[in-house]
Amino acid sequence: MGYRCENDKWIIVQEEADIVKKIYQLYLDGSTLQQIKEYLEGKQIKTATGKEIWATAVIQKIFKNEKYKGDSMLEKTYTEDFIIGRKSKNVGQRGRYYVTNSHPAIISTEVFDRVQEEMNRRVRLVYKEDGTVVPSTRKYNGKYLLGNLLVCGNCGASYRRRTERGKVVWRCATRIEKGKDRCADSSTLNEEWIKTVLGETVCENGNYDEEIVRNRVEKILIFNEYLEICCKNDDKISIKLTKNKLG
Repeated sequence: MGYRCENDKWIIVQEEADIVKKIYQLYLDGSTLQQIKEYLEGKQIKTATGKEIWATAVIQKIFKNEKYKGDSMLEKTYTEDFIIGRKSKNVGQRGRYYVTNSHPAIISTEVFDRVQEEMNRRVRLVYKEDGTVVPSTRKYNGKYLLGNLLVCGNCGASYRRRTERGKVVWRCATRIEKGKDRCADSSTLNEEWIKTVLGETVCENGNYDEEIVRNRVEKILIFNEYLEICCKNDDKISIKLTKNKLG
C-alpha cells in the first residue's frame, strides 16, 4: 500500500500514502492495533488488495516495513529449490543487504523509529483490572527456555507451561490468573509445534536446538492471528496461527 512500480521505480500513490500516514499517526496517538482496524473499517477504507476487512497482522506489518521510510532490505527470501521454485525466508542462510534512500519515503525516519520504540514499549506493559497500566514484571524461568521467550503481544505478560488433556501447552499468565475476559485475544500454543517452528526458522539443521534458540532469539510475541520471532540480530519472523497449530 502506498506505492506502485513503474519501469523498476517506486512511485508514491498519494491517496494510499495518506492512509499509511494516518495509520502511523493513530498508533503514536495511542490507538491499539484493534482500534486502528476498527477505524479503517468504519471509514470503509479497503486494504491494498481490495478487502473491506483489515487484519491486525497487516497493520503490524505496515509498521515494520522499512520501505515506508525509503529504505529496502534485500534478499529477505531466497530460492531453496530452483526446480520447483520454492522460496524460503532468509534468516541467516544467505547474505542480506540494507539499502538506504532506495526510493521516495512516505514516513520520515523519525516517525518510523518512534513507532518501533512504541511497539517495544507496549510489549513491556501489563494492563491491570482497574484499567491502569504498569511495567511488566516478567521473571526469569530457569527451567524452561520458552518461559523466558514467550510474551503475550496483547497484554505483555509472560507465558506459562501447562499440561492439559495430555498435551503440553503455553498460555498467557494474565489469562491463567484472571480469566479469558482479561486477555481474550491471547492464543494458547502447543509446545511441540512451537519447537518445530523454531527448528525450521531459527536452527540451521531444521531441528529444534535449545542452545541455538537461546543464542539467536530475543523474544517471541504471540498475537491472536500470528506470532513474531524477534531475533537478536534485529530480524523478525512472522508465523501465521491456525487452529491446528494451537494448544
